Amino acid sequence: MSAADVLTVAAEGGVIGDGRTGANLALGVGLIGVIIGWLALARVTGRIGTGNARIGAVSALAVGLVGTALAVLHLATSSGGPGTGNGMVGAVVAIPLGLIAVAMGWRALARSRAAEGNAEPVLGSRR
Repeated sequence: MSAADVLTVAAEGGVIGDGRTGANLALGVGLIGVIIGWLALARVTGRIGTGNARIGAVSALAVGLVGTALAVLHLATSSGGPGTGNGMVGAVVAIPLGLIAVAMGWRALARSRAAEGNAEPVLGSRR
């Protein structure tokens, strides 16, 4: 089974479950990404002293992208509209959660680079 097939099965709700399972999965992954991103930002600012902020930032980026991809796949493969019980509203909510996780991870990664002293310009920032 290829990675695309696995994502499609996960977005459709898997083998067991109703149409909301894929949206719930995307919501959970997006929420986990936001939590990881928040923890990474807290590590960079020194509020939490355990762990590596760079690893947390990259993890938040990856988990946020996966959550967003799952939500978009669920929206693309679900039938009907909002209120039909197929999880479209959950998938619509999961997309911003995933994007917030990506943004938090990106910010934590930029801050960790600056804190280490080897800050490189990131997407249009000037010195």
